[in-house]
Amino acid sequence: MNISFSQKPLIALSLLIAPFYFSQNKAEEALKKFEENYPQEKIHLLLSKKNYVAGENLWFTSFVFDGYSPSTISTNVFVELYDQNKKQISKKIYPVINGKGSGSITLPAELKEDVYYIRAYTTWMGNFSDDFNEILPITVYNPSSPEKLEINTSAPWTAAVFPESGTFIDGINTKLVVRLQSKGETPKNWNGFITEAQDSQKKLVTFKGFDQNTGSFNFTPVNGKKYQLTVEDDKGIKQTINLPEVASSGVNLQVQSQADAVKFTLKGKNINENVKYKIIGNINNQLVYKANVSNISDKVYSIPTNQLVNGILNLTVFDESENIVAQRLCFIQPQSLKIKQPSLKGVSLSLKPRDSNSFNINNDSSISNYLVSVTDNESENPENENSLLSTLWLTGDFTSKIYHPAQYFGENRNTDALDALLISEKWLRFNWQTIMSGNFPVIKYKPESYLSYKGRATKLGKPASEAEINLIFKMPDQGFNYNFVKTDKEGMFTLSGLVFEDTMDFSYQLNDEKAGKNSVQVYFQPAFSFLSLKTNLPSHNYILTQRNSTDTIPLEIQRSVTNKSSQNILKEKETVIEEVKIKAQKKDLTKKLNNELSSSLFRSINETVFDFVNENQNAQGYSNILQYLQGRVAGLQIQMQGGNYTATNRGGNMEFFLDEMRVDASQISNIPVSNIAMVKIIKGNFAGSFGGANGAVAIYTRRGGTKGKIIDTTLPSNLTEVKLRGYDKEIPFNNAIYDEESAKSVPEDKRSVLYWNPYLDSKSGESTIVQWYNNDDAKNFRVMIIGFDENNDLLYYNEVLK
Repeated sequence: MNISFSQKPLIALSLLIAPFYFSQNKAEEALKKFEENYPQEKIHLLLSKKNYVAGENLWFTSFVFDGYSPSTISTNVFVELYDQNKKQISKKIYPVINGKGSGSITLPAELKEDVYYIRAYTTWMGNFSDDFNEILPITVYNPSSPEKLEINTSAPWTAAVFPESGTFIDGINTKLVVRLQSKGETPKNWNGFITEAQDSQKKLVTFKGFDQNTGSFNFTPVNGKKYQLTVEDDKGIKQTINLPEVASSGVNLQVQSQADAVKFTLKGKNINENVKYKIIGNINNQLVYKANVSNISDKVYSIPTNQLVNGILNLTVFDESENIVAQRLCFIQPQSLKIKQPSLKGVSLSLKPRDSNSFNINNDSSISNYLVSVTDNESENPENENSLLSTLWLTGDFTSKIYHPAQYFGENRNTDALDALLISEKWLRFNWQTIMSGNFPVIKYKPESYLSYKGRATKLGKPASEAEINLIFKMPDQGFNYNFVKTDKEGMFTLSGLVFEDTMDFSYQLNDEKAGKNSVQVYFQPAFSFLSLKTNLPSHNYILTQRNSTDTIPLEIQRSVTNKSSQNILKEKETVIEEVKIKAQKKDLTKKLNNELSSSLFRSINETVFDFVNENQNAQGYSNILQYLQGRVAGLQIQMQGGNYTATNRGGNMEFFLDEMRVDASQISNIPVSNIAMVKIIKGNFAGSFGGANGAVAIYTRRGGTKGKIIDTTLPSNLTEVKLRGYDKEIPFNNAIYDEESAKSVPEDKRSVLYWNPYLDSKSGESTIVQWYNNDDAKNFRVMIIGFDENNDLLYYNEVLK
């Protein structure tokens, strides 16, 4: 037997490479091409909580993986909400940075009680089957709905049998796995037995199920005999199915995944002794092991695991013609999951209502930020059913329904149950026959660099070929950013790598002094797009039944309804407080702006200031500023006479100033409102009027480059404004709910999520502090901490603090 290993940093194999000879290498070449050109992304959505009430906010953090590491392929995640009929309710786009993103969805208050679905995907994932999208059922309760949700315990279940490696051969003792499925819940307690079809009373083998998914047993079949499996649940419901036909010849692959090595044995019956076999092992579509076996025997072979990552190993046995004769999945080192743990220090907990709690995460310089969540442990943990670990290592790569997959990676995990589950699954990220025949996925969607837009410029109705265009972006909270682009022969250009929320305004001008006003038009369309859902929504474990007036609302839902009401009261209080703050802040900012722009000669105790930098004055709909001012200041009259505007104050003419220089009204009326920073109406005599007694209309244009300052007045006045759509804005989670003492007056606090921060910075050289406020009755707290270090090693903590 000759063995060789491939090497890649993600798997980090560095074992001895030995000579390997085989007549064909189509499988290896096809796998290498697939790995290099068609990486596979998967997503885990971690929700702020498990159950929701209509009208609540749902917060989530999205983890995007390329195999078993944070993905660097995609920089956007698309998140959509669907009802049972596959009708889309909302859609959002959020940025992904180093494989992580976050966002929120506001569940409409009018949603009826039902199961809804959140779909998450990247553009790159659109090149492959939608079955690998993250499609997550969520329960949304609404006590006012005529129907209520209940667990479906009466749905029928089915059983299927899977022999290890897919072969069931005469005289070879084989492990068989029984897999349960249902549109509702499968039984938790069940057992089974094997009989001959001709003698159903004599039990040859009996076994008990591991969990709601699988059970397993060993059996040696005899050629010519037919066998039946009978499965019975704890309600006495039975199902009888036939075992596969017993083959008279073939190869059986038997695998054991141990702590130090994956060990396997090939067993055969009635096979040509001159035929050679090839065994290929791949992890996440990457070749990590291959071997040439010249004769089938009971010899045990080993694949060392000390330099392998946790994950699924796909072992495939090929004959000399590269036909698949046996195949088996197993998990590498299920006994020892390679997960980092944080060190918590200075834990300070209080059971007093609305009191402060805190702990410190000991410094880890290799981790830049954490997701941290603190919930009342009385509420259901969203990670209990399908955790980040089970998505990363299991469900993200399979499309069948797996009940409570998080159990396979928890503290009390059953490694035999996980192994049985993998015997009943197939690796579907690729099909050997398909890629070996040269049929690979068609790439329709290229990886994007955050938000990208395609632009087309025309000049006098024709493509502005190889033209130079100046773009001036008004970046939210960042002032102005200047960009220069050059079009191609068709007048096309691309903007990429944009990161901004909501909308962004920008202006453009052809870099050509001879270009007349409005001679150039620029059109934009996004280079990214939401993709239609082509697969069916998965089944769930609930049914709707008629609601009665005597029905009791589940305690957790009662708490959510109560808390929603309390949060509305708190929101009203916060709104009033915020409005007062904003008004005071705006007043201060306007005063600062006035001081920056106007000289002492243009100050008066009898002045009215319009601030277009810090306040939205709703002036963009007016063709010029003088139209906007009409009727907004007592005593000021603006009229059109002989084609020119005039301004009077109680019958006396007022002067016009542009940046404190006297100008004609025509010069004022031609300035786009978007170029104006401030307008000051001064009544009566002032120093800058040089003796004028009736005051002035003083216009101040934008200059400079940061918010609160002004654009350079040398910018052309004929710039055309355009709006670009950016990322959806995430609703901020209020971790400092009781920093304002007045907030403590809300009647009841039944929050289940007490702290939520997807991006808590890890401070270099010091502990990272987590501080939250209690609700009214929490007795202990569930804390989740997730992060990745500089080597992409996972830190995962999901524990209860008491």
